[in-house]
Amino acid sequence: MTLLTTISGIRGTIGGIPGKGLSPLDITKFTTAFADFIRLKSGKDRIKVAIGRDARRSGEMVNQLVSGTLIAMGAEVIDLGLSTTPTVEVAVTGLKADAGIILTASHNPEQWNALKLLNEKGEFISEADGKWILDRVESGIFDYADIDHIGSYHKDYSWIDRHVQMVLDLPLVEKDLIEKAGIRIVIDAVNSSGGIAIPNLLRALGVKEVIELYCTPDGHFPHNPEPLPEHLKDLSKTVLKNKADIGFVVDPDVDRLAIVDEFGEMFGEEYTLVAVADYILQHTKGTTVSNLSSSRALRDITEKHGCEYYASAVGEVNVVELMKEKNAIIGGEGNGGIIYPELHYGRDALVGIALFLSYMAKSKLSCSDLRKTLPDYKMIKQKITLDDKSKIEKLLKNIAKAGLPGKVNTIDGVKFDFDNGWVHLRQSNTEPIIRIYAEGPDTDTAKRYVEMISSLVNQLID
Repeated sequence: MTLLTTISGIRGTIGGIPGKGLSPLDITKFTTAFADFIRLKSGKDRIKVAIGRDARRSGEMVNQLVSGTLIAMGAEVIDLGLSTTPTVEVAVTGLKADAGIILTASHNPEQWNALKLLNEKGEFISEADGKWILDRVESGIFDYADIDHIGSYHKDYSWIDRHVQMVLDLPLVEKDLIEKAGIRIVIDAVNSSGGIAIPNLLRALGVKEVIELYCTPDGHFPHNPEPLPEHLKDLSKTVLKNKADIGFVVDPDVDRLAIVDEFGEMFGEEYTLVAVADYILQHTKGTTVSNLSSSRALRDITEKHGCEYYASAVGEVNVVELMKEKNAIIGGEGNGGIIYPELHYGRDALVGIALFLSYMAKSKLSCSDLRKTLPDYKMIKQKITLDDKSKIEKLLKNIAKAGLPGKVNTIDGVKFDFDNGWVHLRQSNTEPIIRIYAEGPDTDTAKRYVEMISSLVNQLID
């Protein structure tokens, strides 16, 4: 059993002893602390909280625990039902709610679930806010409403359709061109809520041929739900078998998007954001943002359009914060997460699909030919496990001072930027692990960067 309590929420495997797995007691305590925080922050006795869930088999149970606890705290609960992370985010502001909770463990396997916490803007809570909630859980100070002040519960299952319409209303979404293009599409929704949202979106965009693969939202994941190449063999085969023009895959909560081209080849998860940014920048000039571990291709595309690129620390909260500071028009993360502020500040696979298809239809390029127009880098990802997490921070500082060539960035771990690539080391938030990401013009160059850094780490450890 595993339980991870972090500043962004609580995540764990269902069952087990409280404090060791994601038990009903842990869910209740965390929800109570969050409700307390929102009441204090809003200055309201009666808060409104929107909740939605992915299709995990534990989802209904977790939903009932969270809903009941919020009612016991005097909150008005708006249950969005089976939903997506970006749908809950837009619903929070649409409902003028004081907060939101998304019941999803994102790309984790089906035995996991989690509570992701949103503020009144439909954005993930800050580090400081998360720390307050963790401290309240630790304190054990809980005070529930009496019978005259308990909350209420309402269902509103309209928000996926509303979200789809919001995407269609975006000026750069070319519904008419997509419809005329006659694009044949396969969608793998890993049997979660994307199986509802994505086919609805595609049909609303005028796509006539939608081949649904694993779109039954029953929570029985047919493969590892993280959208990586090794997990998407069925999608590639289905694209080829049906002579489709493109295949899309989303994770269980639909905030990450990966693409397979007409030949069944991976478009590259890093390049989902790059392609959409290229399309946006062709029509609207402005700054872009991704995190330090994302592909340099976004910087190249941005500068090609005469605009400025910025890099943030890893994490959606950090990307959003820098996007706001720099007034970015597009941003996100290299894991297939697209953030388009024209709609909202959150990773959103629905808007990613609509904008990518608009780019294909407007350019009249196939998926594979569109990929050829983008910069081409190769990325390697590895990790080094250490026996003592407390030594990692000192180790990273020593690496930063080691005198390696390239520009050093210590915003998040240590990153060395070279003329033809980069290497980035950062500490895991939960394990005694250093993650190493390297990128170069070819795989051999990226491997050399990883080997160089691994060798330096081993020297400093010894």
